[in-house]
Amino acid sequence: MTPIHSNLGASMPALPYWLDSVELPTFPSLHHDTEVDVAIVGGGITGITAAYLLANEGLDVALLEADTLSNGTTGHTTAKLTAQHGLIYDELMQHMGKEKAKLYYESNIEALEFIRQTVESEQIECDFTEEDAYVFASSDKQAVKVEQEWYAYRRLGIDGNLVQDIPLDIDVHNAIVMNHQAQFHPVKYLLHLVEDIVNQGGRIYEGTVAVNVEDGDRPVVVTRNGYRVSAKKVLSCSHFPFHGGKGFYFTRMHADRAYVVAVKTRTGYPGGMYISAEVPTRSVRSIQIGNKEMVLVVGETHKAGQSLDTTSHYEALERFAKNTLDAEQVVYRWSTQDLSTLDKVPYIGELSSGNSNVLVATGFRKWGMTTGTTAALLLSDIVLDKPNPYRELYSPSRFYPDPSLRTFLSENANVAAHLIKGKFNFPQTEVQDVASGHGSVITFNGKRAGAYREKDGTLYVVDTTCTHLGCEVVWNDADSSWDCPCHGSRFTYDGQVMEGPARAPLETLWRESAETRNKNHKH
Repeated sequence: MTPIHSNLGASMPALPYWLDSVELPTFPSLHHDTEVDVAIVGGGITGITAAYLLANEGLDVALLEADTLSNGTTGHTTAKLTAQHGLIYDELMQHMGKEKAKLYYESNIEALEFIRQTVESEQIECDFTEEDAYVFASSDKQAVKVEQEWYAYRRLGIDGNLVQDIPLDIDVHNAIVMNHQAQFHPVKYLLHLVEDIVNQGGRIYEGTVAVNVEDGDRPVVVTRNGYRVSAKKVLSCSHFPFHGGKGFYFTRMHADRAYVVAVKTRTGYPGGMYISAEVPTRSVRSIQIGNKEMVLVVGETHKAGQSLDTTSHYEALERFAKNTLDAEQVVYRWSTQDLSTLDKVPYIGELSSGNSNVLVATGFRKWGMTTGTTAALLLSDIVLDKPNPYRELYSPSRFYPDPSLRTFLSENANVAAHLIKGKFNFPQTEVQDVASGHGSVITFNGKRAGAYREKDGTLYVVDTTCTHLGCEVVWNDADSSWDCPCHGSRFTYDGQVMEGPARAPLETLWRESAETRNKNHKH
């Protein structure tokens, strides 16, 4: 077989395909105090869809996005529209019962149908195609779990089947298929919703970081620049809740990273969407890039900040693409991060018990295209005081002793271990050892620090203590970022916040420009 043409380390688009292929409109930052009916924090699929729904109900809506629209998890998604979220239904039936497992399925199917109907009625060109979705097992152990999942499908009335083979050229022991699912281009879809929000009088502010909410009958969102947005309701749709209140969300969720490569193949794609039952996960779907059908390969999931060689994950996906799909070239690569709750069901509803004016949506476990839309539909119903059958299922204040208690203890023991480990890890590397285009944890003035040197020689040295709760960040070589292994906060190479729960940047300890460095060397 001809070797795959790898672009690792070579010139490649800096953005995921979804963001690289669409020119989104830009919006100003908020530079004044204002009052609205609903303030929505977060410009991904949940926030945009909620704003679209509420603006069309005649409410005065303000959408605040810290960066640019869709630039977070939504812009880095696999973009499958499916209620098949891995092997989930047998597990949900065991822990929550048949009724709630069925509600989970129905809510995600309703979200899929909402998107389908919106695409059709609004004639949105977003590469929407109907596809069957498969979970396949390549080992006896996972084949048993797939069969158990099939029994759950039958009890819940899910449209699917147990099959012994799949259209992909992979040896499988068995697989389970969920029929009539879909895939799309999420940013093209959301672009239409954004245009409608503006046409309905909704206000959108980019580059506007929300840092706090002052509770009350009319809660107030406070931005980093000190501006205030007063509203009847506040919707926190910002990946990690920017205002935790009494919810202690950082103890009830963990962040996972995954990796994506888009590949050009020599042979045709058979259709369908696929995900392995085995770990490390392999997820596959087709994608239209230009006028050519290519393939997205996704997987290599690990807890944020807990992989020392992140580049190796891209390399593993490339090998799979070559061996399984006859891939000849990698055309895009990117990584993504999402949060999982204690029981794997998102938190959607009141931020904390008794606080009905501040609502939250988080913990989509990398299935945010449907669950994020479910969240928008549920949050808008709560705002409009409409009944919704899924309110109790997704309530953030719910607690199921099994598996929530075991997961809570396990996750927070993991956090404690990394907190302690980081504090006693003093590397031998010093600032002069950091090469151009690389980053590393170093010892700087007798303390643990992080250094990154740009290709022109400019040096940045930051304190590696995460500004959330004090864990020590580690260097992510594939994405040139500082990642926290405790709660998933991420920072740019010069210490600016990329993802929460951290709100403040890493402390800058030293910055040396290339010009200054060259002058010092001359003297």
